[in-house]
Amino acid sequence: MTIYPFTIALPFCLGVPGWFCIREITGYGIMMMVAFLMAGWAIQVDLRRRGMNEDYAADIVFAAVVGGIVGAKIWYVLLTGEWDALFRRGGFVWYGGFLGGVAAVLGLGWWRRVPARWAMELTAAPLALGYALGRVGCFLVNDDYGIPSTLPWAMKFPRGLPPTTVGELTNLHITRFPPGTNLADSSTLVAVHPTQIYETALMMLACWWLWRLRDHHHAVGWRFGVYLVLAGAERFLVEFVRAKDDRLLGPFTLAQLTSVLVMVAGVWVIARLRQPDAAPVVPAGLTGTTAADDLARRH
Repeated sequence: MTIYPFTIALPFCLGVPGWFCIREITGYGIMMMVAFLMAGWAIQVDLRRRGMNEDYAADIVFAAVVGGIVGAKIWYVLLTGEWDALFRRGGFVWYGGFLGGVAAVLGLGWWRRVPARWAMELTAAPLALGYALGRVGCFLVNDDYGIPSTLPWAMKFPRGLPPTTVGELTNLHITRFPPGTNLADSSTLVAVHPTQIYETALMMLACWWLWRLRDHHHAVGWRFGVYLVLAGAERFLVEFVRAKDDRLLGPFTLAQLTSVLVMVAGVWVIARLRQPDAAPVVPAGLTGTTAADDLARRH
């Protein structure tokens, strides 16, 4: 199966010509927007169910967008040393975006007087949902694929980032190719694992389970520990079939090392918040009426 990137060409320049100009919309950009909107919707539904201020969902999404983009860019630059990537459309690293988004959401909570544990509780399932949808975006731009495979669902990305050719895969330190592959021709296309789809499926399952755990009998924030364990385990396993050039620890990648640290943190959160709160107190920042309530009351 051969897959090409999904893009929408624009008949005009979106931005400032000569400095920053967008002439096409990619599937990645579309799915990133969808991911943030759907995560915000999930937070809003949870707040409504708890009888809390639904407007806080939009605040969380805005903080996560800003912090996530900045964090993902900074992590990529520190990892690659490509400082000009700060002003390019591409060049993001998920763990950097995760840390940046967490920092921004926690900062928002401090400003709004919402304890970190409530932010953790409200964002556990939406984070898994957002990640799953974001990986659909990676698939649509043919990025973050896996190693060569002969499985029936393996895919070729002739215009991938980079293309799945013998030459490009060899640059990623991949040495094992399916029997019969023309290794003498560096432009030979090779079918690979669609790891983006693997991650979408796994994290949708994680989202489903985390959503079902909303009525858990542990302390507020406990679900976030479960999310960390699930997200770390998923990434750790998928990395074994990812086409990566950062296997700095033998067969293990830098992302796998980070995943282990994430899982350890998750286990600590689960153990720390296992006992239920004596009397959970809804923070002042999550009480009060929403903008819709105020509008209805005035009419």
